[in-house]
Amino acid sequence: MDSSSSSSNTRWIHDVFINFRGDDTRKTFVSHLHAALSNAGISTYTDSKLGKGNELGPELSRAIEWSHISIVVFSKRYTESCWCLNELKKIMECHKTHGQLVLPIFYDVDPSVVRRQKGAFGNSLLSTAERNDLHSGEERMEYVLSRWRSALTQAAHLSGWDVSDSRSEAELMQQIVDDVLEKLHSAFLPITNFPVGLESRVQEVIEFIVTQPSKVCMIGIWGMGGLGKTTTAKAIYNQIHRKFVDKSFIENIREVCEKDNRGIIHLQQQLLSDILNSKEQIHSIASGTATIERRFQGKRALIVLDDVTTIKQIEALIRNLTFFGSGSVFIVTTRDARLLKLAKVDYVCTMKEMDEKESLQLFSWHAFGRPIPIRDFTELSWNVVEYCGGLPLALEVLGSYLYERTKEEWESVISKLERIPNDQVQEKLRISYDGLKDDIEKDIFLDICCFFIGKDRADVTEILNGCGLHAVIGIAILIERSLVKIEKNNKLGMHDLIRDMGREIVRQSSTKEPGKRSRLWFHQDARDILTKHCGTETVEGLVLKLQRTSRVCFSANSFKEMKNLRLLQLDYVDLTGDYGYLSKELRWVHWQEFAYNYIPDDFYMGNIVVIDLKHSNIEQVWNESKLLWNLKILNLSHSKYLKSTPDFSKSPNLEKLIMKDCPKLSEVHQSIGDLNHLLLINLKDCTSLNNLPKKIYKLKSLKTLILSGCSKIDRLEEDIVQMESLTTLIAKDTAIKEVPYSIIRSKSIGFISLCGYEGLSRDIFPSLIWSWMSPTMNSLPRNSPFGNMALSLASINVQNNNAGFLSQMVRSLSQLRTVCVQCRSNIQITQELRRILDDQYDVNFTKSETSHASQISNLSLRSLLIGMGSCHTVINTLGRSISQGLTSNDSSDFFLPSGNHPSWLAYTGDGPSAQFQVPENIDCDMKGIILCVVYSSTSENIGAESLTSVLIINYTKYTIQIYKHDTVISFNDEDWKNVTSSLEPGDDVEIFVVFGGGVIVKETAVYLIYGQSITTDFEQSIIMEVEPSTNMEMEPSAEVNVQLSPKMEVQPSLNLKVEASITMEIEHSIVMEVESSTNMEMEPLEEVKFQPSPKVDMQPSPNVKVEASTVVKIDPSPQVKMQSSLIMEMKPSPKLNKSIFTRLGKRMGACLCLNQHRDKGLNNF
Repeated sequence: MDSSSSSSNTRWIHDVFINFRGDDTRKTFVSHLHAALSNAGISTYTDSKLGKGNELGPELSRAIEWSHISIVVFSKRYTESCWCLNELKKIMECHKTHGQLVLPIFYDVDPSVVRRQKGAFGNSLLSTAERNDLHSGEERMEYVLSRWRSALTQAAHLSGWDVSDSRSEAELMQQIVDDVLEKLHSAFLPITNFPVGLESRVQEVIEFIVTQPSKVCMIGIWGMGGLGKTTTAKAIYNQIHRKFVDKSFIENIREVCEKDNRGIIHLQQQLLSDILNSKEQIHSIASGTATIERRFQGKRALIVLDDVTTIKQIEALIRNLTFFGSGSVFIVTTRDARLLKLAKVDYVCTMKEMDEKESLQLFSWHAFGRPIPIRDFTELSWNVVEYCGGLPLALEVLGSYLYERTKEEWESVISKLERIPNDQVQEKLRISYDGLKDDIEKDIFLDICCFFIGKDRADVTEILNGCGLHAVIGIAILIERSLVKIEKNNKLGMHDLIRDMGREIVRQSSTKEPGKRSRLWFHQDARDILTKHCGTETVEGLVLKLQRTSRVCFSANSFKEMKNLRLLQLDYVDLTGDYGYLSKELRWVHWQEFAYNYIPDDFYMGNIVVIDLKHSNIEQVWNESKLLWNLKILNLSHSKYLKSTPDFSKSPNLEKLIMKDCPKLSEVHQSIGDLNHLLLINLKDCTSLNNLPKKIYKLKSLKTLILSGCSKIDRLEEDIVQMESLTTLIAKDTAIKEVPYSIIRSKSIGFISLCGYEGLSRDIFPSLIWSWMSPTMNSLPRNSPFGNMALSLASINVQNNNAGFLSQMVRSLSQLRTVCVQCRSNIQITQELRRILDDQYDVNFTKSETSHASQISNLSLRSLLIGMGSCHTVINTLGRSISQGLTSNDSSDFFLPSGNHPSWLAYTGDGPSAQFQVPENIDCDMKGIILCVVYSSTSENIGAESLTSVLIINYTKYTIQIYKHDTVISFNDEDWKNVTSSLEPGDDVEIFVVFGGGVIVKETAVYLIYGQSITTDFEQSIIMEVEPSTNMEMEPSAEVNVQLSPKMEVQPSLNLKVEASITMEIEHSIVMEVESSTNMEMEPLEEVKFQPSPKVDMQPSPNVKVEASTVVKIDPSPQVKMQSSLIMEMKPSPKLNKSIFTRLGKRMGACLCLNQHRDKGLNNF
């Protein structure tokens, strides 16, 4: 760590850089200072040999960057030199970014003058700025001036020397030299000479530390060997250690502990010595830990533990972080990610490989002493960089090895690296392998190195588990140790140099005789062994991958001695002879272009886990079924002659069946339905395959079914819902015309590609259901999946802001009568209500609209009565009262009956809503709710036609119930139960009435109908005697929709009296349109149409019972006159604009479920 004596081993090339104004001090003070520093053995740099100018050249910039300390000598005329000022600006940048020390000396100038740039000193600064940027514009000059001022101020605030305070210059020189020497010998740690890419990593960690000023934080630096973990830790330490009085960098912990049983004790002693500056006697790890906790209590410390391999090492040195003072920082470097989890670090800096640009630059510094390759070596340099794979260690080692070598030597080295890795690099990387705890983990690592890079992790796990290697935990450990990584699509990956390290370990086991190695991956070695029959029992795995044009044939006898062969891959290789010679220990057989029509009977497969025979000539898998208890994966893809699948009855544990692109495959054996562990079926592009066996739908474990391109498959059975684990269904480009209705009942399905629909089920199901409910959207004939039953209720649980699925679903379920939205808070219910009103219904109840509503002329007002539940008697009374109010009052204040009544409680509100609290002291049940809406219409449409929905918001239960138009005008018992079930005494409720365009609501009233007194208090109100001489005529609405009850009784009468002789019992839902008029007349319609049920009995009695829904338009008048005939016309309800309701779920919720308890018809859904 002696910077003055070993600068070549650090990033500092110069000990000191002196910045000064030459004319003021060069021949006096600076000359003496330079001599004093040099005489003390301090490497000092001055710019005296460089030409002057306005901008710093690259040589001077590097000299500043590579200097450990910068001494700035301020003098009276210092600011007259833009050269000095630019040097100072660069110095302060290095001070900030690289932790460079800056020592100011004030020579014949007061420090305060420099800090504030006042007087002649400041005037000179301004003049220099103007002179320097004479042609650059005022804006540029101000920018440069501000940078100079900032540098001057920062430097002048640092601790330094004022020459005027010294008794003599000689004494001052000695003080400066002593201070510089002390700082050079202080805690700065040597790091690489070429810190390419280091700064970004260092700043990443420092930025985190800065955010934890009052906390004790632990930081982990993790990555594979050779990525620069230690270098990064040292660079961080160098930048922040000055902020800590107590600090220690414990290096090479793994190496120390491996060499000496008392290694941890030695490390404890080093830590105590670094912090306390004294030697402590430690006799055991426990006593050392106790001493550290006792002596370090309350200290704010910086401690780095480098190359940690076990949690015990951390616990022995810094077991209890709470003993340290706030602001303490602990840094741990390791190759083991799990260790950092156990240590509960606050932040992990993951080391990554360098990119190509950084790699070439770092390599070039070591190979050529410059940041780019010299001419004629560029291509060779790129070859080495590619081989190193961004590993700094390899770039440094190989760059230094190739330094000043000839082009021929370079080519020879590169050629050798293809077979034998560099031993220095391998030695460093092998540390991770040697650190594996047992042979099982090492075997897994070597198997992956030689055979399974780029293979699916799950498949490899199955194979290695079949070999008894406990691959689940084994692979996890390799990932934690940075030996293996998981790449895209769950494939196993590995750095090329790590791979080469593992293969070199295998090669070193028998350098001369490949047949005695455990694994054979190099094609020439494998080919020689099969040719010469020199394999041994040592061989556990063999791969021979040839090209189609170089196909070869060997005798099966070549495998006779390889009795422990577990893993076998042959591409374009034929075997002749007795297959009984093949090992009975085989777990993995990957044989591309297998030449036989079937697997030979003498090929023992009792232990095989994976059979992969892609591109084979197989017509049938085997002549006779074999018991393959361990078989998990069967892949026969691209077998162009295969006609049928095998009998699966003797392969009960099969998990994956892959038969892509088997053009002659026409039959799937029925036994496939008995595979209780099957997860995947892939039959893509099997163009001769007709329909699947019905037993296949019994596969409860199946997760993925792929049938794309099976052009003859024309249907999927409704039984597909029995595949309760199915998450992915891909069946595009088939003959299937209809999606099974049952598919939407699947709780597991996640992705679908079928009948032109492709995507996540939450996006597909809405369009799918809408196509079923809207025949015009689908030209294919189909039966309704819902039978004759209407959908009743959708219940929506709003848990977050993801409205994608819900929005589409609610748009699609246009037949729903009610949607109930369950929120989680008042804030959420308010947000959702606003979204529903603003976004879903295109309604925006702004203040301007309310203000506009208040200016509506009373003469243009109309009223609409909406009844829910049993409220027929009260609604008639209210209708007459409102009619009189609309015609007789000048003010709108008294239009709506209000106040409490023996049979109702009234609540009014301005605009389209009214709020109320469900009463708590009511002795009887609520019988119904009547909504009365006073409105004005800008078009000919009446309110009943423009009504879109009624919303009931329960702020206590956080629910929103939405009843669309069709529901409101046909309210039934089930709908009323939905209302009452969500209302309890004390609930705060608001009811919104939503209309389409052209309707402005003036006032809304809610009447809660209670008590048994309805029939007694208001029977008289519907007993009216109509005399022939009256002038008032009653006009029915243009459309009156009446559904006759089977018990309807009608008697003709010339003089119609509306007394007890007419009893209208209107149940469930009433929508009554009331208009202001002085004369109310009822004119007969041109047509009378009755369609009584088969049980209608026409009796001579004027008693009429009408059940269902009635919409009546009344022109109110104090006089009532009725023509001699009663004319009623049954017509369909007006055509509604469904777009408003179907946009309901645009931003609501994430979960929709159909409540099957509301409507038995939903059982068919």
